[in-house]
Amino acid sequence: MRAARLIKMVLLLQSRPAMTAAELARELEVSERTVTRDAQALSEAGVPVYADRGRAGGYRLIGGYRTRLTGLARSEAEALFLSGVPGALREMGLEDAASAARLKVSAALLPSLRDASRTAAQRFHLDAPNWFTQPKAPELLPAVAEAVWDDRLITARYLSREAEVERELEPYGLVLKAGVWYVCARVARHDSFRVYRIDRFTAVEASEDRFVRDEEFDLPGFWEERAEQFARSILRAEVVVRLSAAGARRLPYAVDPSSAREALAAAGAPDEDGRLTVTLPVESEEVAHTQLAGLGPEVEVLAPPSLRARFTDDAIRLGRLYGT
Repeated sequence: MRAARLIKMVLLLQSRPAMTAAELARELEVSERTVTRDAQALSEAGVPVYADRGRAGGYRLIGGYRTRLTGLARSEAEALFLSGVPGALREMGLEDAASAARLKVSAALLPSLRDASRTAAQRFHLDAPNWFTQPKAPELLPAVAEAVWDDRLITARYLSREAEVERELEPYGLVLKAGVWYVCARVARHDSFRVYRIDRFTAVEASEDRFVRDEEFDLPGFWEERAEQFARSILRAEVVVRLSAAGARRLPYAVDPSSAREALAAAGAPDEDGRLTVTLPVESEEVAHTQLAGLGPEVEVLAPPSLRARFTDDAIRLGRLYGT
């Protein structure tokens, strides 16, 4: 534990001109007194740590000293490629590995390039969850993530629509979609790839056995294909609507975007009022009512009659509410 902390202290001082005791204590998560003792231990071991006294003082390395302890461990190298997604790293339990990797890279860079990580972080940030949501990381996510990194078989208990089932899975990859974590895995018994929501796992046990990856498996391509299949599979109903020009522009933001664009492309010419008649696939009448209501007077529902009746009732109630 202390040896790792001493190495980190050297790397920190190597990556910056100087650091105060308070800054080092914060980075190392120890007291300033411990920083003083560690600096003395490094000096006694031959590492030229110099302490500047006074209010503007601090610790620095002298004589152009550079350590060669900058080799990345495998976990650190893998985590480094995810360093633009800090929230995801934290939820998967890889934050410490990524921090160590960034520190080693910074220590190995020329002094003129050592602020690269800070300047990049100030120019790009990924915020994955949807607006107005506070997603909670699944408790079993770190266990699943560890199995993914190590190519280990897992036995998972999963809440399906019918009941709780148990599956032996080869976890190939993780996907974070709109704040929800999924694992793409091959089901050993069926020899097929499937997608599971990790927050529906009730238990996960990693095996000592590793599986052999299919090198042709492409996680981004697989996810894109399955996501499109899922989006289309839930669109089991159809509605017919008339849209104003404004309604046509806003439709892809109210319903499934790809379905909206296809429906608009298949529509004929606008009528004499400038409105388009569109046949739109939807998940259900209930969902369509919620989604299309956001378009207000820019949409008129023509079919099915039951959905039109809902909007007629909405219009009557709004008229009474606003006194027209």
